[in-house]
Amino acid sequence: MKKIAIQGLRGSFHDIAAHQYFPDDEVELICCDTFEEIFRQMRDDYSRLGLMAIENTIAGSLLHNYDLLRESGMTIIGEHKLHIEHSIMCLPEDDWDTICEVNSHPVALMQCRNFLRKHPEMKVVEVGDTAGAAEEISRKRLRGHAAICHADAAPLYGLKVLEQGIEDNKHNFTRFLMMSDPWSADKLRDLHRTTKSSVVFALPHEEGSLSQVLSIFSFYKINLTKIQSLPIIGREWEYLFYIDLSYDDYTRYRQSIDAVRPLIRELKILGEYAGK
Repeated sequence: MKKIAIQGLRGSFHDIAAHQYFPDDEVELICCDTFEEIFRQMRDDYSRLGLMAIENTIAGSLLHNYDLLRESGMTIIGEHKLHIEHSIMCLPEDDWDTICEVNSHPVALMQCRNFLRKHPEMKVVEVGDTAGAAEEISRKRLRGHAAICHADAAPLYGLKVLEQGIEDNKHNFTRFLMMSDPWSADKLRDLHRTTKSSVVFALPHEEGSLSQVLSIFSFYKINLTKIQSLPIIGREWEYLFYIDLSYDDYTRYRQSIDAVRPLIRELKILGEYAGK
């Protein structure tokens, strides 16, 4: 059995991603209110895994989660890309003509703006979790309320789906990272079968410092698939660079890391894993 800490409740997108990542395994979810709680749960029991959203094709990167990962000491062992589909649901006794309020996470509401614009009679109220909105409507028997979340939440909470696929953009994906304690990571992956790496480093405040690093990765035929910079608090105009690298040859990738070390500061490998 895989024990996985996630942000959100059963029926959330984290829940769906966790089960899709381990389709053939029994999964025990540890539901957390915040992303910080995921890492606390992992530190309390090092056999637990953690699953965390890191970026969305529409909303962009979850910047705070990069810092949480770097500071946690945990290791990325895999990734999963989930197609995000939103549905609107309510109590079985409600219907379109009785709904006066819709509840969901602010990102989900943002991704359904066109749908909501067509229903001005519905008051839009932000809550902390998509599945949490469905759970609260069910638990409190909130007549006249509807939740926007994944359709899989409806049977879990005894709700009725009014309409599926209400998201504005049908090409909406969220990328999740599967994480573990570093000492357990090698039991869950084969390093020499990995094809992707996430690293973070700082650079000296010198002209051309980033281009030199990127040139070395290019020389070693390492593909840069993402770069994200975040300011270093307390050090004006200095940044941490979070980058994702993809490769076909693990040995050559490690040679590229050794080659850039003299040019950078505070290099940390956040994880080496099979990219998808």
